[in-house]
Amino acid sequence: MPYTKRRRLVTSAVAIALGATALAACGSDSGDSETESGPVSLTYWTWTPGMDKVVDLWNKGPGKKDQITVTVKKQASGDTLVTKILTAHKAGKAPDLVQAEYQALPTLVSNDALADISKNVGEAKDRFADGVWQQTTLGTDAVYAVPQDIGPMMFYYREDLFKEYGLTVPTTWDEFAKTARELKKAAPDKDLTTFSANDSGLFAGLAQQAGAKWWTTSGDQWKVAINDAATQKVAKFWGGLVKEGAIDNQPMYTPAWNKALNTGKQIAWVSAVWAPGTLTTAAPDTKGKWAMAPLPQWSASENRTGSWGGSSTAVTTDSEHQEAAAKFAAWLNTDSDALNALAKESGIYPAAKNAQTSGAFLKPPAYFSHQADFYSKAADIAETTAPSAWGPNVNVAYTTFKDAFGAAAKNKSDFGAALDKMQDDTVADMKKQGFEVAE
Repeated sequence: MPYTKRRRLVTSAVAIALGATALAACGSDSGDSETESGPVSLTYWTWTPGMDKVVDLWNKGPGKKDQITVTVKKQASGDTLVTKILTAHKAGKAPDLVQAEYQALPTLVSNDALADISKNVGEAKDRFADGVWQQTTLGTDAVYAVPQDIGPMMFYYREDLFKEYGLTVPTTWDEFAKTARELKKAAPDKDLTTFSANDSGLFAGLAQQAGAKWWTTSGDQWKVAINDAATQKVAKFWGGLVKEGAIDNQPMYTPAWNKALNTGKQIAWVSAVWAPGTLTTAAPDTKGKWAMAPLPQWSASENRTGSWGGSSTAVTTDSEHQEAAAKFAAWLNTDSDALNALAKESGIYPAAKNAQTSGAFLKPPAYFSHQADFYSKAADIAETTAPSAWGPNVNVAYTTFKDAFGAAAKNKSDFGAALDKMQDDTVADMKKQGFEVAE
């Protein structure tokens, strides 16, 4: 591996650990000057549907006044976009703004692709829950993006069937396990839910709620703790339920899973705030029969949730107009008109607290029209989002999860061994990339 790449990556870890702005100093000084005048044109890479209509509000309003025009370039999402951003950055041609999932930020930061915009958007911090804002700072004094949408996790259940079988909505995970067993005893052909190994984001969110810190830094080294005590607790809990047959072990988002929800074969789902949209298509015949409640807790005295999904708006180090780009990013994710448009045109659940109970969120989702307090309850849950700790190779950890946990769920074998496999593969990949990893 070339020394220059290794040095850049290690320096990034040091910057994150110390809360320094070493990355910013490498090349993220704002291209704007205080005396700059004249029109500014920015390019924004995003996968969010309808974003061009939202951006039109800026171009015709605040942007026009400030002579800042933003052009949307629609992109693919996930790892595909991250790869494209890094490729463009290596050529010095990354766009001014990019949409980035929270777990992708460390990868982009460690490659010096994102600018520290703390001096331009710091005042926006109070608009977001602490656990949400923390995801864009990586635990430092820097700010690498502005939160856009979030996916606070919660518990969904068939209200009618819970009543029919005399079940109580679980408030702790111990009660959750008890409820699963009670249902299986009363109706052997039904399952409370399933453990799905085809969506690593769900497992990551559950570990986050339990207090997991998968990636952290100390000095100039990364520490990987995917198999920490908190995550082992989560893996043991779900693995135990699968092994005893108290819940199903089939993946989600399949025709069989849709049918299980639609027919009442599965009567609950651990999901996130965006679940109503999925249920609308997966279980259309059960509209109005579901209810939402907070995620069960590991202790009755706790009150926190994990995240499943969500993204942010970041400014790249290649941008020659970082101050202008940061101004747009802050507007997009804090302005009431912009947030209303994002909800209407893009269907997102906003990260900004003030938008979670206004505009499009004054009424419950059509699928939950009977639960009038759906969004006020969701906002309260979102406020309890636990801090996360993402690293530079989340994609490797997630791929191993699907393979190792997929096999363990299918065979009803040891989830702990699958978790160790995630740990080992992630560490090996980081070392291969040239990161300093603490043993």
